[in-house]
Amino acid sequence: MRGLYPDIEPYQQHQLPVGGGHSLYVEECGNPDGQPVVFLHGGPGAGAGPAARRFFNPSRYRIVVFDQRGCGRSTPAGLTEHNQLPDLINDLESIRQHLGIDRWVVFGGSWGSTLGLAYAQDYPGRVLGLILRGVFLGRQRDLDWFIGPDGAARLFPDYYADFTAAVAPRTDLADAFHERMFGANELQARQAATAWTLWESRIATLLPNPFFTKRFAASKAGQIMAKIECHYFRDACGLADRPILVRADALANIPGIIVQGRQDVVCPPDGAVALNKAWPNSQLQLIPGAAHSASEAPLIDALVRATDQFARL
Repeated sequence: MRGLYPDIEPYQQHQLPVGGGHSLYVEECGNPDGQPVVFLHGGPGAGAGPAARRFFNPSRYRIVVFDQRGCGRSTPAGLTEHNQLPDLINDLESIRQHLGIDRWVVFGGSWGSTLGLAYAQDYPGRVLGLILRGVFLGRQRDLDWFIGPDGAARLFPDYYADFTAAVAPRTDLADAFHERMFGANELQARQAATAWTLWESRIATLLPNPFFTKRFAASKAGQIMAKIECHYFRDACGLADRPILVRADALANIPGIIVQGRQDVVCPPDGAVALNKAWPNSQLQLIPGAAHSASEAPLIDALVRATDQFARL
């Protein structure tokens, strides 16, 4: 089974102003003359850690990693103004042009798969290939599955009870959490953000990882991710008028590999299957014994094999 490539450090770092008060942290790693690839982290709002560099052979790839608006090392932290899907798509083009890259491979997991697909549909001529994990299509059924009472909640009723206890009983949970997270009461805001992140962290791995969930949920990064995710959920992730499956024809000339954990309950496999059906130039890999988190060994193995294959594009 393949593992991640060894730790590496960036050879170049940038702070790129992109408008609306935002500045993006961008780094380059690996081989400056290698195949360009851009890593799109999840969330939205999760940020990209050092492990993001390690899915790619550093001798073959020019690895571009960046933190999306409002999170990670981008500034200002947690800003949701001028932070919508079209802004993130424009940011990718700004980064590509700033770095003088003509075409690149796009690698994204979870929300990163959503952003990668939306970007590729707008700029198909700039995408050499797509490697996607834990596909999230941003349909209403996907949003309802994640935070509604009839989705993942039915598999994890005890965790879901902890999640919803952070807000008053309401049917419009995204609005309820948004009111708490962005309200004037700082204690309630922290409690709501922690509950949101804890819910997601608890159901992201095949087996429980209490140390990870407790540490991340209570961290500043976890709080920021919750606020940005909730902000995007209230806007249907910016996809209401541009459904990914409806626009799948734009992907026709782009090769893709979809790596999907068979036991993924954050982004269930039906989304990946539907995408593969609408995108004949894609290859679907349903990975047994794997859930949603990219830290799980079976998913690492499949993703590293995929990047090795696309290094030859």
